[in-house]
Amino acid sequence: MKTTSIWLTLLLLITVATLRAQTPAVNTSINNLTTAYLDLKNALAADDGTAAQGKAKILKAQVDVIQTKEMSAVQQTIWKNYVDKLSFDSRHISESTSIDHQREHFASLSKNMYEVVKTFKVNSTPLYWEYCPMKKTSWLSDKAVIENPYYGKTMPECGSVKETLKAAK
Repeated sequence: MKTTSIWLTLLLLITVATLRAQTPAVNTSINNLTTAYLDLKNALAADDGTAAQGKAKILKAQVDVIQTKEMSAVQQTIWKNYVDKLSFDSRHISESTSIDHQREHFASLSKNMYEVVKTFKVNSTPLYWEYCPMKKTSWLSDKAVIENPYYGKTMPECGSVKETLKAAK
């Protein structure tokens, strides 16, 4: 019985260490990244390629400053799977004012941001995973009201909410 208790305690400690609470620094950096992404989404929804270019530069800077030393091993592995992809797409968007080119990269960027946000579960407000049936792709939004970044002012309401990511507690 005593051996079983020791093993259960050890297992619990390992689990807690692996799934330890994220530090405020990690939470803040992921939320700053999300805010920069949402600003980019809003610029694309407004058909503003110049603003999108600037917002993508800010997003790229946020990707670059995320520190992994305070992340758990699991979080570090997840971040390593997405950091290069996020960096690639945000850099490409920041190097162009062509809204069509920006939107192409935004589709890939959105898929990767969704995975990061969903996995880290630190969003300070609810986020919505929205889908455009015309483009057959999705994006994250901080509003349940559709503001389509792929069609902008042409079809601003094209899409629907597919999932709600609740705010972290």
